[in-house]
Amino acid sequence: MLTLRQIEVIRAIMVTGTVAGAARLLNVSAPGLSRLMKHTETSLGVRLFDRRNGRFVPTAQANGIFEQVNTIFTKVEDLRGAISRLETGASQELRIGSVPSIANVMVPRAIETVRRHHPDLVIDINTLKIEEAIDYLLLGKGEVVAISSRFDHPSLTFEPLASGELFCIVPEGHPLDGFDVISAEEIVRHPLIGIDPNDPYGRIMSNIFRERGLPYEITIRARFGTTVCALVKAGLGIAIIDQFTVAHGAVPGLKLLRIREPTRFDTYVASKAGTMLSSFAETFVKALRTEMKAAVLNPEPLRGEAAVKRISS
Repeated sequence: MLTLRQIEVIRAIMVTGTVAGAARLLNVSAPGLSRLMKHTETSLGVRLFDRRNGRFVPTAQANGIFEQVNTIFTKVEDLRGAISRLETGASQELRIGSVPSIANVMVPRAIETVRRHHPDLVIDINTLKIEEAIDYLLLGKGEVVAISSRFDHPSLTFEPLASGELFCIVPEGHPLDGFDVISAEEIVRHPLIGIDPNDPYGRIMSNIFRERGLPYEITIRARFGTTVCALVKAGLGIAIIDQFTVAHGAVPGLKLLRIREPTRFDTYVASKAGTMLSSFAETFVKALRTEMKAAVLNPEPLRGEAAVKRISS
């Protein structure tokens, strides 16, 4: 039996006609290659080449072997090419979904990591509402969805991403601009934007208001965090937003206020139960988890922390 290395050497000598040429082609030493060739012929019991005027000429009885060598070499090269394409992502596609709060800042930063590992990978990103995630995964439209809360479903699995907290956002120049920490009691004294009790983040704040008997008024309701931030920046009210939407200074012109009451929430990555994620999806999930945890550990600095003013209830 011939090894792949022996096949490679035989073909190199066939192509170049000399041991020295084959050695240069394979980037190895000529003496070592010559010894391997002699060992190969001895093992096979067949002389593969005649030496004529310093060149190696295939023998007549070895023509059948050479045809097979070329075929095998071509297949090996095809295999190497397929492996290379798999590593770079060429002719491959990664399809992922995300809720808007994670898609706006965190997903692009994670995709940077995926692109470095797989420069030729085709990436399809869908921004989804939570209720759209089920069909997206079960119908095979994508592999994973980054989601802001988990729910019970027999055909889906959920893995933790990161835990975050909510912030109150106000426009620069607002009466609350000089504060860094705010209480629920103070929040409800101002027109609120985008607090939907049915939204995972809105549910956290509405529960805090209800437990404290605090009535609140929603003057403008918006579905997505980017719209909420734009409305606040326009001076139309204040809002409660998750920290991932406004991470890394994504929305300049806003002041982030910490909320005195606990507002911790958990995020997850959802996938179809019983399926194995591709290596591309695994790279994305790992990168996304890293980015989100880093954002939690190093939140965007708040102005004026050296002289923190606290509004108590």
